[in-house]
Amino acid sequence: MLSESSLSSSAAPGKDPGSGRAVRLWAVVLASSIGQFLVVLDVSVVNVALPSIRAGLALSSSTLQWVVNAYALTFAGFLLLGGRAADIFGRKPVYLVGLGLFTAASLAGGLAQEAQTLIAARAVQGIGAAILAPVTLSLLTSTFPEGPARTRAIATWAAVGTAGGATGGLVGGLLTDLLSWRWVLLVNVPVGALVVAVVLFGLHEQHHRAGRRGLDLPGAALVTVGVAALAYGIGRTESHPWGSADVLVPLVGGLLALGAFVAVEARTTEPLVPLRLFRLRAVAAGNVVTFVAMTGAFAMWYFLSLYMQNVLDYSPVRAGVSFLPHTAGVIVGSKVTPRLMARFGTRTMVAVGGLVTTAGFGWQGLVLSADGTFLGTILGPGVLMATGIGLLMTPLTDAATTGAAAREAGVVAGLVNTSRQVGGALGLAVLGAVSVGATADGAGRPGPGQLADGYAAAYLTAAALTAASVLLVWLLPGSGARGQLRGPDAEVPEDSARPEMARWDAAAVATSRG
Repeated sequence: MLSESSLSSSAAPGKDPGSGRAVRLWAVVLASSIGQFLVVLDVSVVNVALPSIRAGLALSSSTLQWVVNAYALTFAGFLLLGGRAADIFGRKPVYLVGLGLFTAASLAGGLAQEAQTLIAARAVQGIGAAILAPVTLSLLTSTFPEGPARTRAIATWAAVGTAGGATGGLVGGLLTDLLSWRWVLLVNVPVGALVVAVVLFGLHEQHHRAGRRGLDLPGAALVTVGVAALAYGIGRTESHPWGSADVLVPLVGGLLALGAFVAVEARTTEPLVPLRLFRLRAVAAGNVVTFVAMTGAFAMWYFLSLYMQNVLDYSPVRAGVSFLPHTAGVIVGSKVTPRLMARFGTRTMVAVGGLVTTAGFGWQGLVLSADGTFLGTILGPGVLMATGIGLLMTPLTDAATTGAAAREAGVVAGLVNTSRQVGGALGLAVLGAVSVGATADGAGRPGPGQLADGYAAAYLTAAALTAASVLLVWLLPGSGARGQLRGPDAEVPEDSARPEMARWDAAAVATSRG
């Protein structure tokens, strides 16, 4: 873990102490990690409470689905806008805006007395999360220069964020069983207030706004509509065939909006996403590999939670407790990755993480059965899957954010998060269709054995998708190409790789070796 003593630095010599106040690195890592934890936790923690929400507000199945979709759509649609806003207006104020929206919407949702209020609160919560998520990553990539220090910071961020997904079931189950479904939302309020205090008093950002840079509103509108329409169309595949108008219309509309977005970005002087970023091999290839890898990665928690509750008859709390070894696997994998990356390189570790995850998915798919047990069916494959994802996420994030200037860290972080979100949504839709196809026999409600067969098929498909991402690793630049990634348009501005940060990085490396 990054300690406060090692995460401290002094202002660069020759700068005025008043304007060049030292960056408190512990506050950067803490704010980034907790913000990401909240964003990821909120997805899984609410899923566990859905039956209680339906009973408490007397919701229909279609209305209940919008409790999930309202958050997912706004979250996917506003990620790039949130990332670019941080580059223009500063990461600290945008972080506070995102966290404020997220916290206020959590309070409104927790107190909601009718479906419309809850759904509206979840939509605003998604907007707040979309603003917050890219800032949590860009805070790290703009503060830490490329190298071992940044890798360790990203590893902490990845471990805490991924652990949020693994522990969400346990937290949601405990809150729902011991208190009520409302607390899966209300719990964000005190945590959000605490993080606001940390950011206000512990985070001191040196943001230099270049001229009067404006936000590309036409581009923002097009990409928001495009990504949200794609996410909506993918989500509709749960209840409609891929060739139906309910699916094709939003998918085609989303693709057309994204095509128009690219055309607008190529012409505007202040684009939301500078297209030259995709000339950086690390950014372009990193997002492609991330997208493909995420099509399988989300299967771990989703289908295993269904298997434990629908086949093994676990309670929500017991299912959540059963995920604790997964959380440990993610943390261990994430924390050993920086040392392994320093020795073997980013590209090698992406391949290793992908192979370990593939093996875990394959093992899980082969052992699922109606009479499975925790020790014989869940523990071994689960730890292998989780450790593989822990090994995979840090090098993937490092690769996808390498080479861009600090002034564009926000939009690069938005791209990474968008690749994850859309890839995960598409993957779950595909895996869900595979599971349903392997389960259905056309005669009534499927039994435990049929459900287990469907979940097993989903895991085997996830293994194939993750293996495909390993085959794409060659697209990533080799470890020796790091210094060649910056093009003429990506020179480092004053707020990136500051001299004091470079000295801290060198000192931290020397300390870790000593």
